[in-house]
Amino acid sequence: MAVTEPVTGETLGGARAAQEGILRRQSARESRARTYARALPIVPVRARGLTIEGADGRRYLDCLSGAGTLALGHNHPVVLEAIRKVLDSGAPLAVLDLATPVKDAFITELFRTLPPGLADHARVQFCGPAGTDAVEAAFKLVRVATGRTGILAFTGAYHGMTTGALAASGGAGDVRVARLPYPQDYRCPFGVGGPRGAELAARWTETVLDDPKSGVPLPAGMILEPVQGEGGVIPAPDDWLRRMRRITADRSVPLIADEIQTGVGRTGAFWAVEHSGVTPDVMVLSKAIGGSLPLAVVVYRDDLDVWEPGAHAGTFRGNQLAMAAGTATLAHVRENALAERAGLLGARMLSQLRRLQDDFACVGDVRGRGLMIGVELVDPEGEGSPGETDDHVGETEAQGGRDAVAAARSGAESAAQTGWDGAPRHGPSPAAPELASAVQRACLERGLIVELGGRHAGVVRLLPPLTITDEQADAVLDRLADAVTAVARDPAAHGHVARRRRPEGRREPDD
Repeated sequence: MAVTEPVTGETLGGARAAQEGILRRQSARESRARTYARALPIVPVRARGLTIEGADGRRYLDCLSGAGTLALGHNHPVVLEAIRKVLDSGAPLAVLDLATPVKDAFITELFRTLPPGLADHARVQFCGPAGTDAVEAAFKLVRVATGRTGILAFTGAYHGMTTGALAASGGAGDVRVARLPYPQDYRCPFGVGGPRGAELAARWTETVLDDPKSGVPLPAGMILEPVQGEGGVIPAPDDWLRRMRRITADRSVPLIADEIQTGVGRTGAFWAVEHSGVTPDVMVLSKAIGGSLPLAVVVYRDDLDVWEPGAHAGTFRGNQLAMAAGTATLAHVRENALAERAGLLGARMLSQLRRLQDDFACVGDVRGRGLMIGVELVDPEGEGSPGETDDHVGETEAQGGRDAVAAARSGAESAAQTGWDGAPRHGPSPAAPELASAVQRACLERGLIVELGGRHAGVVRLLPPLTITDEQADAVLDRLADAVTAVARDPAAHGHVARRRRPEGRREPDD
């Protein structure tokens, strides 16, 4: 059921040939490090809102949104108008860190949206235009402010691709950051899940900080994502996040919230930390705050502002077009209550997607918050994944966490009950990245662009713009469900046994 533009004959053939030529030249000339281009062999030429049109005339519903950058979708009128206004005014486009009316307007609108308790005592640091540079700046800031060097981060994290940010991410190879368990339901590191699993994760964090023999000195800061994106769309339980705030505050450890992907209404609140009522000491922001153009900032408590002049800079930190586009985006999201709408629409989409869990054994979990949604594909016939059984508990015990292990084992019977959000839990099956890739390809054939993420790239991710309509949301869900159904019903073609769950004795048409 491919979605195509109604062009025929020579026009269609010529468009396809032109697109194929561009793709061939990209493959021959660009770095092997390219990622999205491998899974999404399209050549966008026009876009508006949720829709992208390729060079071959095909149209797609874009639920990648520039990896969450496009809060208002492609080429929103208020963003285009803001950019045109700056261009037509004759204002300088790059000004380093000089003050300008455009920058002043951006900061004013940004501070208007910040969590209570931070805006009145905040400073903002403009840095290089990528989120990873904001992370680097935040690390430097808390190290200078505290006189300490270590950083606490969490399993499954993703904070960027520069050296310091990558070291704090879950895929780090050269570990220089202390790693803590991030609570999750489907693949709980303690094999428990739910509130008990989150409690054990918090207790482990306290132990690491308070045990003089833990091997982890008091750190300069703790960084966390309120919802892990690349880690597989895993929302932090609100109680656990409040616990992290108390733990860090009691020990004078600055808490850094990475809101690069979760911010600007994505999760159903303007900033994801607001769900738990937490006010971090530092926030790192990028993606949507630039209104589709490159921009990144660090916002932090004024008592941490101990920078020396030039301690952190960036040639493109004065991007005026991005600031103008960002001001327009922030104001539009705020004035039109798009965060609240994202929360309501996201809840409905999650509810509908959870029917796939009931229908297909290969859908292991459906989770998310607001319009940040993940569908985890699994191999229901496989053995339990390493780190998700008592073997992991035994490993934890060998590390000295005997009390936590005992509690985990005593509560293991709850693993198949309900999680922190009240949804039913099932024992985890191994991730199925090949199956997820097959679903992604099937989605593309049906005119839907989705991203993959998770520990083994086994999670299909949806990041639609906040402006998505109810009708468009239904179309997205229909195409995704159709793709999952097609892949699950042809397991031999994908190397997986993806059996359909059905009541005992009920026959399917193909039986």
